[in-house]
Order: sequence, then C-alpha cells, then structure tokens
Amino acid sequence: MAKQLPKLRIGGVPEHFNLPWHLALEEGMFLKEGVQVEWVEFPEGTGAMNKALRAREIDAAVILTGGVIKDIANGNPSKIVQLFVSSPLQWGVHVAAASKFQGIDELKQARAAISRYGSGSHVMAYVQAKQRGWDTANLKFEVVNTLENAVEALTNGNADYFMWEHFTTKPIVDSGVFRRLGDFPTPWSCFVVAAHDEVIAKQAAALKTVLEVINTVTEDFKRIPSIDRTLANRYKQQLEDIQKWLSMTTWSQEQISEEEISQVQDRLFDLKMIDNKEVIKKFYKIL
Repeated sequence: MAKQLPKLRIGGVPEHFNLPWHLALEEGMFLKEGVQVEWVEFPEGTGAMNKALRAREIDAAVILTGGVIKDIANGNPSKIVQLFVSSPLQWGVHVAAASKFQGIDELKQARAAISRYGSGSHVMAYVQAKQRGWDTANLKFEVVNTLENAVEALTNGNADYFMWEHFTTKPIVDSGVFRRLGDFPTPWSCFVVAAHDEVIAKQAAALKTVLEVINTVTEDFKRIPSIDRTLANRYKQQLEDIQKWLSMTTWSQEQISEEEISQVQDRLFDLKMIDNKEVIKKFYKIL
C-alpha cells in the first residue's frame, strides 16, 4: 500500500504577492518533494485567516505581519515560521469618487471600512491615526469583509474611507469608482508565513519542505521571463503598474528577526491593540 503524503492547507489572499505559490502548485513542485499542498483563498484577508488558523481550518497562512503578531499576542496558538515579503505594504487610502474628503487629514472623524476586526485594514487605520496625532479612541469602523463590499459601502455612504493595498485597488481608482487620497506604507515587513503550533509540532518536516520549495521560486521570481506580463494578465493590472510594484517588492527566504517582532509588538501595545507584551519567542519558530 502506497504511503500517504503529508498534506498542508495554506491560506492566502487572492493578490499578486502570492503568484509564486500558484506557480509552484501548477508546476507540481510541492508534490515532487513529497508534500500535498492545498491553497485556500481568503478574499477577506488577515482577520479571516487568523480565525481559520485558530479553528484549524487551515494549517498555515501567508499573512500580514502586524495582523498575525496582534492575534498571536491575543491568544492565537500559531507562530511565524518565515518572512515572505520583507518590503513594506503600500496601503492606499481611498474614498468614493464623489466624496467630500480631499485629504487624509480630513478623515479624523470619518468612518473607516475594514475587512474585519484584527485585519490589516483595521490595524493600519490605528497606525495611521496615531502617526497623525488623532485620538485612536474616537476611530469608527464599518466591517465590510471584502473589497467588493468596501466599494459598495463607500459608494452608498455607509463608510467614508478604506485602506487596502495600492495596486490591488488601482483598477478601481482608474475606473473612477474610488479616489486615492494618498499612500501609507507599513512601518514593517508585508507578509510572513505563520503556522498553527500543532502543525509545527507534528508536521515540521513537511512545513520545512514547503518553505524550501517556495523559497526556490521567490529567489528567482523577478527573473522569470515576462513575469510582469504574466502578473498583469492574471491580476488584471496595467503593465506599468505591475512593473512599478515589482521594483518596490522584495521576497524573503529568511526568518523574521526578533527586532522586527519587538518593534511591531511595541507599536501594537502603544496603540492599545494588545493588552500585554509577550516574550518574543512566543511569536516565531525556527524549523
């Protein structure tokens, strides 16, 4: 009887950052190394992936750094096993095309659409407010779950602004549905790979193999012939936008540093998004 291959369910957002995972899956790279990988799409983003990790609906996630550190501090039994994208995420600050708001400073008392509490859009609304000297206790939120629902909420006036990745939302800006008031880069790395503690304990070898495979893809990703055209076609983006995004984006094959975890945790504690600071070792595991 043939030995059953280990299987890992990995969650991620349906965005251009994750094309390396799709290429690896399409080319059977994980299977060749003896691991079945199931990719689970999360249009709702980091908050939904944290919930799925806690519920063991997925084994690991390609997830926003700030969002997963916040959730681990608040009890998510998971750990970061590697950085995935080490460059900052460029958050566009968007309003409806017909909105009265003309600048980010005017949003002080406005309602922010967020995908869900604990998501990147929620965390970054706090980070931006703090940086601008606003009272974060006065922030108001409208949970919209998805980008499509955010479009509806801003258009109908149920929320005033929405923070989401610049290039993902650019087609909506180009079509005249959203107006972008500006950009707000994360003060830390974009994405990490986080895995549930049980998976780290029982399937560390399979997880390590998966990371080794994805690292071979991301190391050469920018050198793949016509990768800019592939990205533009698959994610319905303008070629020049994708080329700009590629020039700003760096994939990592390393573990996150303790210094970066400490920086993120300090910022979240300062924002009152976590109640206590945890020991740094709680947040990561070297496989």
